[in-house]
Amino acid sequence: MDSTTIWIVIAGLGIGSFGLRFLFLGVIGNRPLPPWILRHLRYTAVAVIPALVAPMVLWPAATGGQFDAPRMAAAFVTLGVGLATKNVLAAIILGALTLYGGLYIAG
Repeated sequence: MDSTTIWIVIAGLGIGSFGLRFLFLGVIGNRPLPPWILRHLRYTAVAVIPALVAPMVLWPAATGGQFDAPRMAAAFVTLGVGLATKNVLAAIILGALTLYGGLYIAG
């Protein structure tokens, strides 16, 4: 890929990102949002975080896309702790410890 294409993609993504934010903050930022929109916005992080993490668990670049037991174990521990305790920080910490402990044992 040449550098012109990369800069066009970066500029396009920047304009799109700005446009989405401006729509919510600039155009309707001072108006009250309907309850149904507020209800849907509450689930944004719950939808985005798994979408960011799932490819790193299922097709990790560190292993060339091959299944990796320590990453899968860390994902299950994180999910289980999060569901059981409703504590995000505890889930992240125990998931990270599981990942690094599993990589230490496997490596």
